[in-house]
Amino acid sequence: MSSTDKVFAGSIPKIYDEYLVPMIFSVYAEDIARRVAARAPSVLLEIAAGTGALTRAVAAALPRGIRYIATDLNEPMLAVAAQRQADDDRIIWRHADGMALPFGDAEFDVVCCQFGAMFFPDRVKAYGEVKRVLKGNGTFVFNVWDRIEDNLFADDATRVLGKIFPHDPPRFMARTPHGYHDKAVIKADLEQAGFRDMSIETLAAVSRAPTPEQVAFAYCQGTPLRNEIEARDASKLQAATDAVAEEIRTRHGSGPVEAKIQAIVIEARP
Repeated sequence: MSSTDKVFAGSIPKIYDEYLVPMIFSVYAEDIARRVAARAPSVLLEIAAGTGALTRAVAAALPRGIRYIATDLNEPMLAVAAQRQADDDRIIWRHADGMALPFGDAEFDVVCCQFGAMFFPDRVKAYGEVKRVLKGNGTFVFNVWDRIEDNLFADDATRVLGKIFPHDPPRFMARTPHGYHDKAVIKADLEQAGFRDMSIETLAAVSRAPTPEQVAFAYCQGTPLRNEIEARDASKLQAATDAVAEEIRTRHGSGPVEAKIQAIVIEARP
């Protein structure tokens, strides 16, 4: 993982939340929220909350009287999350590193995480922290993206950017969001961290957007792909976005567009 892969700053958090969240994250947030609600937690922790797509879904699925701590290492993303969430005295927002959680042992009934595990530099260490803060009968519920070839818009954008910058292609999407999809590796990492009971399943869905231009804008300017494009040639940001839009238009149509997305969903218990 590149050092820039975790940089969600400047205009990226707002674009990410406004365009990418409804396009690819909301459907999986609803899935995780259902799984969390089925556990009926009274105290839960979210790590790598980002701009709060999962937080909003989980909060809507749970009753009054719970305690919900939502954390992220990236403060600009967490600021957007806190701003977007309606006033809710159940939720505490906290800046925290998933590999060094500032909580005591056995504090939480559930720990949840949406598309954050791919960004942990040491996943076994992060999973060990989750196990430490979970109660003995607690559950860790999280998801990761499947391989990029099963996530068509991301694959389209990566392929086009590779043609624009052939000598140094921007590979953020393939390298990090879609770089941790081997179920055997995920299972081994969890077992090394002390988890023994787990289910791992593949969940396909459909990504939708009103125009090809919105898809291109979301990926090229609402993710760290923007950092990679600008590092190569900042003057080409709009041209690169336009080229991705043209590819989406060619492959998926000129009006409202849709394409396959696919994730891996994990529930693990100590």
